[in-house]
Amino acid sequence: MTSSKSGARAKAAKTPTKASAEAPAKTPGAAKASKTAKVTKSTKPAKAAKAAKVPEAVKVPKGESHLALVRRARRINRELAEVYPYAHPELDFRNPFELLVATVLSAQTTDLRVNQTTPALFAAYPTPEDMAAAVPEEMEELIRPAGFFRAKTKSLLGLSAALRDDFGGEVPGRLEDLVKLPGVGRKTANVVLGNAFGVPGITVDTHFGRLVRRWKWTDEEDPVKVEAVVADIFPKSEWTMLSHRVIFHGRRICHSRKPACGACPIAPLCPSYGEGETDPEKARKLLKYEMGGYPGQRLSPPPDFPGKPAPALGAA
Repeated sequence: MTSSKSGARAKAAKTPTKASAEAPAKTPGAAKASKTAKVTKSTKPAKAAKAAKVPEAVKVPKGESHLALVRRARRINRELAEVYPYAHPELDFRNPFELLVATVLSAQTTDLRVNQTTPALFAAYPTPEDMAAAVPEEMEELIRPAGFFRAKTKSLLGLSAALRDDFGGEVPGRLEDLVKLPGVGRKTANVVLGNAFGVPGITVDTHFGRLVRRWKWTDEEDPVKVEAVVADIFPKSEWTMLSHRVIFHGRRICHSRKPACGACPIAPLCPSYGEGETDPEKARKLLKYEMGGYPGQRLSPPPDFPGKPAPALGAA
């Protein structure tokens, strides 16, 4: 940094976010970030975004050591924890079976559409035994809004029959058992383990993979390899909540085609800053769900969720 120690202390006193204060001395542009917004339980997300200031792009040194990468990644996680203290699985469920089914249905569609579809599905087939005995054509009609309804019906019938025949009608709590079920891969298994059984897991969906590559945590494309790299960076106790925070950020701010860089609370720590809209006013218009003042994805969100519940299927 070019300023004196007293000048740096004076500047830090005016900077409300840890992200700017903690940025490495060798990281260009981080020292120029004056204010970034944080969301706490007492701060509305949409208002917090209005305070975001635009920093210069943060460049990650080509020769960044593993230790430096770990420190930088963990700072990002701490910032996300303050931005999304209410981060949670965005699928509605009341038990492990419902979460398993909802996660299978979520492939190639939004959690919102799944949440709008599952009430009627679970009313018709509340248990694995009920679902295994379903008439395929009738189930297809119930899950049609979630897309790929024929393939998903086949998976649901298969996994329900396996639960009935091999696991006594109960969802197993082990990764090696879950991935044997039809339509269940590592991502789905980690979602179920982390959120229904409290077993730490990293959920590498499209949002998670996109963001960790933007943050230069890894350049791997294969989800299994991404999971292994990230698992090496963070303690196991952080895996499940880290997944929620990163996915929340990807859905709300760091979008695939046009990230809202100018409204991003962790912009001073992002090596890919500038890929999206940097103008704060224009960036705020890109915010989604509760960050933009809109309903979330769950029809039955947790009590601490600061946004609005999603509407039921067919609601105005």
